[in-house]
Parts: sequence; structure tokens; C-alpha cells
Amino acid sequence: MNNQQALSNVTEKYLSRFYEILEEMIHGMTCAELTDSISHNFIVQMIPHHMAAIEMSRNLLKYTTFIPLQEIASNIITEQTKSIDDMKRVLDCCGGLQNSRKELQTYYKYYDRITTEMFCEMKNAVSTNNINENFMREMIPHHQGAVRMSENALCFTICPQLRPILDAIIKSQKKGIRQMECLLCNITNASCK
Repeated sequence: MNNQQALSNVTEKYLSRFYEILEEMIHGMTCAELTDSISHNFIVQMIPHHMAAIEMSRNLLKYTTFIPLQEIASNIITEQTKSIDDMKRVLDCCGGLQNSRKELQTYYKYYDRITTEMFCEMKNAVSTNNINENFMREMIPHHQGAVRMSENALCFTICPQLRPILDAIIKSQKKGIRQMECLLCNITNASCK
């Protein structure tokens, strides 16, 4: 946690739950049971990632009265619940597609870089008494991680049924990033890119 001011009790409660969810996500992603299938591994590691976004959004909705962010959080819950259902539906058939050791090593070389950076950025997001800003600073790197993990998986031999799910993740998460960056810019009076 990166603070430069005293935090209110409400902010402390929000952040306490955020860090619990983040640790659960990291544990779920790093302790997932892996196989020789990139498709299987992507799914079992992305599900806890999506579950965290859902719980982080629910956590925000307990506190925010900012309607644009309520809409973004509600969309995250809807879209990522559907994505989890889609991934669970194809898990058994996709898990049968195995990859070479070389492919797995290359996939994990990039996957590890992506997740290490994402975990670090989320843990070190600047925290203030503005919960709306906190959520966006935490969720933008989370979404960026999902985009990069999906793009990484698409570079390898994966199950055909998984490809449209990854395309949908990339599309929805890029849209969410743009929305949050714009809102954050407006809230903080920063210059937009």
C-alpha cells in the first residue's frame, strides 16, 4: 500500500478487502494445477483472475455513489461471470490439446513477466481517501494483465474453442481500460493521453 495521507475508516475497510481479494487471486493463479496444455493452464489461471475482478467490483459497489464507475463495475461482474462460464464449459475439451515443452517454456517465460508486473502494480497502486480513484488504479493493471495474458496465449497452439473467449476478453478489457483511464483523468484533472 502506497499512502501519503491518513486514511479514513471507510477507505481502510475498502482497502483491507481489496488486499484480501488480491492475495486470494495471486494464490489461485500461482497454485493452479497445471498440465502440458496451454489451453488448460490459461483457463485454470484466468478463472481466479476473473473471480478477483468480480469480487473487487462488488467491494467497490459497497462504497461508491459515482454512477459511471457503478456501471463499469456492474459490467465487469456481468462480463467476467460470462467469461468464467464460457471457460468452464470448454475446459474439458480444451485440456486434451497438449503443447510441446518448448512451447510451454516460452509461454511461461512471458506469462511470468506479465503476472509479476501485474501483481506488483496492483499491490503498489497509490491509495488515497478517494475509493473511486483507488479502484481504477487497481483495476487498470488488472485488466492490462488479462489483455496481455490473452494475447500471449494466442501466440501458441491453443484449443479452437478458446480463441473466441480470448478475443472477447481482449475486447472487453481494452474497452474497460479506456473507460477507466478517461474517468481517472477527469477526476484527477490530469491530462488525457
